[in-house]
Amino acid sequence: MSLLCSEPAFLANLPEVRLPFTSEALASLKAGELVSLSGTLYTGRDQTHRRLCALLDEGKELPVDIAGQFLYYVGPSPARPGRVIGAAGPTTSYRMDTYTPRLLALGLAATMGKGPRSAEVRQAMLAHGAVYLATIGGAGAFLSKCIKKSELVAFADAGPEALFRFEVENFPAVVINDLAGHDYYALVAQLT
Repeated sequence: MSLLCSEPAFLANLPEVRLPFTSEALASLKAGELVSLSGTLYTGRDQTHRRLCALLDEGKELPVDIAGQFLYYVGPSPARPGRVIGAAGPTTSYRMDTYTPRLLALGLAATMGKGPRSAEVRQAMLAHGAVYLATIGGAGAFLSKCIKKSELVAFADAGPEALFRFEVENFPAVVINDLAGHDYYALVAQLT
């Protein structure tokens, strides 16, 4: 495998995982494992989550079927000339914890951001067979190089908090919560 996003060397040779996940790939992920993501994922932050849940409250269809999908918590900055997207670093995940169990119940397979999840979200992931990954906070410019295509899907008036579809290649992440209920943050805390 080539270097992730053409840099840095310590991220080379990570196992590649295709998105959206197959059930086998999802089951193979283990807390603490570093992976390289390639394929399609969706984005969403606070506004997207509020609006998705409001649509559900109104009995309306969501703009995308989230069953089996991967949702990255990011609010990308505008693209500079010649770039697909601007900085695309992760948002703190707990800000979406109020909404996440409801989306997991609809079949959302994975989320990604930074920081730990609440006990309620961890229980919902375990109940609905979903995982949580984290990526590199403070590295939005680097991560944007891994995004090969960006398409607005819904909520354009929310600006960077709109719902986007990204095509990613060699996007680095670490598995935090796996299907067995292991929590990498808790495991690391036990070692210190």
